[in-house]
Amino acid sequence: MRNPYAPGAGQRPPELAGRDRELQQFEVVLERVARGRPERSMVVTGLRGVGKTVLLNTFKSMAMQRLWGTGKIEARPDQSIRRPVAAALHMAIRELAPRHRAPERIEEFLGVLKAFAMRDPAAAKGTSHWSPGIEVPASRGRADSGDLEIDLTELFVDAASVATDLAVGIALFIDEMQDVQPADVSALCAACHELSQTGGPLIVVGAGLPHLPSVLSASKSYSERLFRYARIDKLDREAADLALILPAREEEVEFTQEALDALYEAADGYPYFVQAYGKVAWDLAPRSPITLDDVKVSAPEAEEELAVGFFGSRYERATPAERDYMHAMAQIGDDPVPTSEVADALGRKPSSLSPARDSLIKKGLIYSAERGLIAFTVPHFGKFLRAQPI
Repeated sequence: MRNPYAPGAGQRPPELAGRDRELQQFEVVLERVARGRPERSMVVTGLRGVGKTVLLNTFKSMAMQRLWGTGKIEARPDQSIRRPVAAALHMAIRELAPRHRAPERIEEFLGVLKAFAMRDPAAAKGTSHWSPGIEVPASRGRADSGDLEIDLTELFVDAASVATDLAVGIALFIDEMQDVQPADVSALCAACHELSQTGGPLIVVGAGLPHLPSVLSASKSYSERLFRYARIDKLDREAADLALILPAREEEVEFTQEALDALYEAADGYPYFVQAYGKVAWDLAPRSPITLDDVKVSAPEAEEELAVGFFGSRYERATPAERDYMHAMAQIGDDPVPTSEVADALGRKPSSLSPARDSLIKKGLIYSAERGLIAFTVPHFGKFLRAQPI
């Protein structure tokens, strides 16, 4: 019952260790925007399980503490961002509205927001009965052209104007940003570009897989200068130890040095694995301090849980052809591998494997590390696959 560790999707660990640099960077962004200084939006990238969503949620809390308007969406490859962005900005404006001295300004913006939302493709085709839940009539002639790039730019500019009235900002958080559709990525970059030129206090904070910067640059050539990029990876030894030691100390529990050595070797510094191994070690240890023997007893159970929940659930989503492709990748090695070598391993032409590769990328199981190279989005996935029967 007192176990402090929290291995879960997006669950904040009790000690957010090793992310001080990113938190300080975002603090600077918030402060500069609040002072009316020009500042870039921010993008966090990394593999699955390194804590991108946790960091995004922490950023959101930091913005809320400064009384900013905030909204968050999770991108999906089969969905336009028009409707989710409308809902997120609706939430942000609702946070600001009680403090605004001119209710008519809020109503005016909500009219524009409703017009923007109602241009959602699913709503236009009559295939969706979704309503933005906004009581005011939709405006005409603003953010309702049907061209997302034009509409999103106008919407962001109007939202930023409302925030300016209150001397605060608005932050839109986008998780799984690599799944935003290409045309929508272009519109998002264009809207952020306009804001960067006008100095409007609205920022977009995205999180996604390591290839997200290339997705953005393929959309707009200026995206490299549009966002502040933060690549997060596994924790160093000191941070990984702190993630285990500090929460335990709150409960008057200690670890032996040998136990910490074994836990770091098992988790390899990946935050999700640190939590997973720490949780099982805590549950199975009979007393404090948690020892090397406790870790040895608990490690197989932690590995089994990871094999089912973290690795297995992803493996099950793949078709037989996709599994063959991933097994071939795993046999070559854990570093990014050339697509030509995967084809050679399978005795196939590279072009014949494109459907499997593209489908795995869409499912978020692999990513294109750079031209001609692919890698797993999940750390240690190759090791897991090598242990599976082919």
